[in-house]
Amino acid sequence: MAEALNSLYKAELIHLDGPWAGREDVEAATADWVHWFNTERLHSMLDYQTPAEIEATHFAENQTIGNAA
Repeated sequence: MAEALNSLYKAELIHLDGPWAGREDVEAATADWVHWFNTERLHSMLDYQTPAEIEATHFAENQTIGNAA
């Protein structure tokens, strides 16, 4: 999984938007990419949902279960 993520990161950000002016530019772009990856990019392994949607559903379901007990 980590190797696939690194490949996506390099293909979708590093190689596509480079060359970079400096480390700070890469760090800022990486933070933006991670936010986009988790909140907007649909993932086929997650039934075309975002990780943020999966997380929200998980916590909503567990909140309901916890309150019922």
